[in-house]
Amino acid sequence: MYDHIGLHVKDLAASTAFYKAVLAPLGLVLNSSDDSGAGLGPKGASALWLYPHKGAKGPGSHVAFAAPDRKAVDKFHAAGLKAGGKDNGGAGLRVDYSPTYYAAFLIDPDGNNVEAVCLTA
Repeated sequence: MYDHIGLHVKDLAASTAFYKAVLAPLGLVLNSSDDSGAGLGPKGASALWLYPHKGAKGPGSHVAFAAPDRKAVDKFHAAGLKAGGKDNGGAGLRVDYSPTYYAAFLIDPDGNNVEAVCLTA
């Protein structure tokens, strides 16, 4: 549905390191990085862009990443905690969403709620 998403971040290096760590278990990589921003996604096709922002912190966003399997969701959550993210819901089924909705939630360094979700059993 979308081509790419851009998030404003207060510390580009810290946010790039966080997203590089949590997206690796989902098969996503850092494609580009310089002082103006960082692009992550499938190799050669950035879909998440991080832009440095010096202003006041916004209300935060929610971004959900598709995971290939439940093990990748588990790894996403573990990598996020290790990279400085805050737990916002450990890996597990969310049957109130659907019988096969397996997800994990983290708060990134800028207060955004990020999720990895696998919809297959």
